[in-house]
Order: sequence, then C-alpha cells, then structure tokens
Amino acid sequence: MRTVSYRLIHQDAHTAGRLGQLTTPHGVVDTPAFMPVGTGGVVKAMLPDEVASTGAQVVLGNTFHLMLRPGHKLVEQLGGLHKFSGWNRTILTDSGGFQVFSLAEFRTIAEEGVSFKSPYDGSAHLLSPEKSIEVQESLGTDIAMAFDECPPADATREYVVKSMDRTTRWLDRCIAARTKPERTSLFGIVQGGLHDDLRSQHAATLLERDLDGYAVGGVAIGESKEDMLRITRHTAALLPPEKPRYLMGVGLPEDLVAGVAAGIDMFDCVVPTRNARNGRLFTSEGVYIVRHAKHREDPRPIDPNCECPTCRQFSRAYVRHLWMTNEITVHRLTTMHNLWFFQRLMDRIRDAIRSDRLQALYEESRAWGRPAGSEVEENEAP
Repeated sequence: MRTVSYRLIHQDAHTAGRLGQLTTPHGVVDTPAFMPVGTGGVVKAMLPDEVASTGAQVVLGNTFHLMLRPGHKLVEQLGGLHKFSGWNRTILTDSGGFQVFSLAEFRTIAEEGVSFKSPYDGSAHLLSPEKSIEVQESLGTDIAMAFDECPPADATREYVVKSMDRTTRWLDRCIAARTKPERTSLFGIVQGGLHDDLRSQHAATLLERDLDGYAVGGVAIGESKEDMLRITRHTAALLPPEKPRYLMGVGLPEDLVAGVAAGIDMFDCVVPTRNARNGRLFTSEGVYIVRHAKHREDPRPIDPNCECPTCRQFSRAYVRHLWMTNEITVHRLTTMHNLWFFQRLMDRIRDAIRSDRLQALYEESRAWGRPAGSEVEENEAP
C-alpha cells in the first residue's frame, strides 16, 4: 500500500494541465500546488498557522540544512519534523543533493556520495543516498526525494550522461535503504540536462522502479526560459498520468502557469519569500518595490485587489515606513502578502483547469513580471 496517492479530477481540454488531489498521511493537497520553502523547518518570518492561512497545504523542508542544524536525530527525538516545527500538514523534504552540489568549492563527488564541509562550522560530512534516506525518515517527512546529482546547466553531454547514470545508481541505493516505506513515500528525479533523448532515457529507467511520484530536476539553474519550458514539457509527457509530477525549484508566477500547462502538479521555490525579504512584492498590477519614495504618503494598500492581512490592514506608507526603519515586522507583512498572492494564483490556475480556460490564463501570464507603474525609475530617498 502506498503512503501517497494521486487522483486526477479533470484534464484541461486545451493543455496538459491537470486538476487533482494528492493524499498523504497528513492530509489532502489540492493540485496543482505551490509549496512554500521552509528550509530549516520554518517558512522564514511566518508562524505555521499563518502559512496555512494563505492556503498552503504542503511545505518543503531540506535534508542538508536540518541534518546539520539542529540534527535529524534531535528532531526525531522531539517527535519528528511535523511536531518540532508545529506544521501538522504535509511535508516534502528535498534530498540535500542540490545544496551540496551548490557548494562547488567545498565538496567532492564520488560514487559513495558527496563529501563536503559544513558552511556553518567547517566540519566534514558525507551525504550519501543511504544518509539522505536516513535523515528524511528520521524527520518523518511524508514525501522524501531520492538523492541525485544535479549537473550544471552548461555541463557537457558526456558529463550529463555520467551524472545521470550515477543518479540512477544512487536511486537504487535509496530504494534499498528505506526502512519506513509505510510512512514516507519516495519520489525519483528525472535528470538528463537539456537533452531530450537523455531525458526520455532516464524517465524510462525511473519508471521501471514504480516510485510514488516523479520530479523534473536539473532545470531553473541557469538555462534559458525557453529551454526550461521545453524540457519540462518533454519530460512531463513521459511520466505516468496516475502519479504526481513535481517541477523542482520553479518559480515565478508566469513559470507556474507554464509549468501547469505542461502537465506539472507540484512546485516549490524561494521566490515569494526571498523576494518579500528584499522588499519586492507580486501584485495584480505588477511587481511592487516597497522602499520607493513615491509610496511615502500613499494611503492605499499594496494591492487593491488583494485580501491578505497586509493589504486589508496596512497602507503602502506604513509598510514603507517599517522598511525604512528596519522594523522586523515588515518581513512578516511582505512575506504574508507574497505567499497569499502565490496561493491565490494557484486557486486561479485550478479554476482555469476546471473550466478548460488554462490556455487563456497562460497567454495572459506571458505579460506578467512587469514593474508596477514606474517602479523601475523610482529613487529610494526617504
């Protein structure tokens, strides 16, 4: 018996967009779904109930960071990540692979795994497929990701082939290392760089393992938008319709619509939270920059079409005041707004699929990402 199941509710008539539900030990997730990133067991600046109030039904934690701080055995001792973090809904954990590969100068890749030095204290560690599964099962995650190698966007075809084959061998070791399959599901990650034929080959190999779900990995790491969407469309079409499909590390609002139209069910990205902490907000009128001087006396909400607590209660002038005086509350307000915006976008996407209008929303989304008004030209004077 699988610990997660996917039910297809409706297929959009004009795209590959799918309306569905993902059931896990901690609840039902309406898909397509966007997962806020809670790398170290917390969505930065937010309480769990506040994250849930935005409409989020699943969050992402990270094996690499939680293994190093506070340590997966401590989290397990204290009741698992759900109890430890106060989030009683679904959790998906990244395997840690992307993080160790991003430590280019401080890690060594070998068949055994990846040796690296902690960015926190310089201590030496080995993250292997077996260790990744051990950590994720200790955390008590609902969905564990297989440990993979994520080659750089400019890797040669020869390197991509070797990396892809290693990822397959590591997947088999992940499968063999599982001790709690009745509690934690396992998703495989399709690699293959920018090569359609390699993506096809790797997808076919992973499908032989009959995993609980499948992810498209190795995109949104420096390649062009066109290549990202091409690979996503190609790979998603290869995955079984009865299993959830996850596009890792994506993305901007327009990327989410494009990904759904390509057949993707799940997304994660730091875009809404990181941009919020940098004072860059997503609105129905375009991208809004909190610090700009023109907002100094503006009594309007950040987004007149938004019902989030920030827009319901506070003016542009007040939010800017908090930003300019370095009040930590501003990060809570901006993060709440961006998370709310992303979850309302997912509502719109699901509604569009339900009524076979996703193509129209996709065409509309291609113009998104523009600045709101003259935000680009504004100065930052007090």
